[in-house]
Amino acid sequence: MNAQDARARTERLKQLREQHQAGVTATQALLKEQQAIRKELRQVMQEGPRTVPEIAAATGLPAHEALWHVIAMKKYGLVTETGLDDGYYRYRLAEEAGS
Repeated sequence: MNAQDARARTERLKQLREQHQAGVTATQALLKEQQAIRKELRQVMQEGPRTVPEIAAATGLPAHEALWHVIAMKKYGLVTETGLDDGYYRYRLAEEAGS
């Protein structure tokens, strides 16, 4: 790659960064929000196994959002199901599963 090609590449990369900055910023904000929500869910479940409606009530999240986060946490092995309670699964933190 000669110097002219290198400068053109550098300029194009700069343009791409500028074009996508809003999307990157929005994605970072969403990730930060999701991490805060999951931290709150973990705090609720540290008190013991909870159903999604109990988690939603304790956090103030709509039940469908609480469920979405709990299922995502389950997918990555952060929470486990501990059985049924009145038709709802109870979830607890994975590190508590053995205790």
